[in-house]
Amino acid sequence: MPDRTELPHVSSGADDAVRPGPSRRPVEAVLFDFHGTLAQVEEPLAWVLAAAAACGVELDRIRATSLADRLLTAGRAGGPLPARVPPRLAELWADRDLYPHAHRGAYTGLAETVDTGIDGFADALYERVLVPEGWVPYPDTAPVLGALRSAGVKVAVVSNIGFDLRPLFAAWDLDALVDAYALSYEVGRCKPDPGIFLRACGMLGVDPERTLMVGDTPADAGAVAAGCGVLVLPCADAGRPNGLGAVLDLAGAG
Repeated sequence: MPDRTELPHVSSGADDAVRPGPSRRPVEAVLFDFHGTLAQVEEPLAWVLAAAAACGVELDRIRATSLADRLLTAGRAGGPLPARVPPRLAELWADRDLYPHAHRGAYTGLAETVDTGIDGFADALYERVLVPEGWVPYPDTAPVLGALRSAGVKVAVVSNIGFDLRPLFAAWDLDALVDAYALSYEVGRCKPDPGIFLRACGMLGVDPERTLMVGDTPADAGAVAAGCGVLVLPCADAGRPNGLGAVLDLAGAG
């Protein structure tokens, strides 16, 4: 992973010559994954209750919890992945991060496999992923993005996603801290394809070798093939710090 430091000087012994160790190029830009890195989807029970309310239905906690468990097994936008994708949804599922209609169709189709007895519920569940209230930015997201901006380090969001993230960042007052968005449905490439990382670097005008990709999945590590450094963090629950402070150390922005 890139850093600004050099290895300690080493004495040759006989002539006491000192040789500097090798160093990586300084980090000029950081690429961030979105889900599981900068933000997490709202808690499942809150997700189900909010969607039901949008349909004019008030659910008791027991029924809402039961529905949430079944819907998570079926597959929720923002995770977890479905236990099974019905054949009729296979094509939409394969294209979900490349086209908005496929993203919506795949996830509403999965929700419709659960008999909820609520008209329009699948669409209401999907709408939650499109609004800022359906997500929870990690508590260390804003401070880290702000510190990178103050240090002059450029930032891009690189996400496999089928809808626009810009309105969410604007609602969270984070849009001024992001220089570019490389979204799979706009770029036409999905992580781990090196193309999406190279596109992000191009948007920022930064050499990949001076860029750090930060994410939480093996797909994010695909940035290595594009020449970027990579930091993979464990995905934290909503509301808990996500370890993003490590980025500042690597970028020399601490």
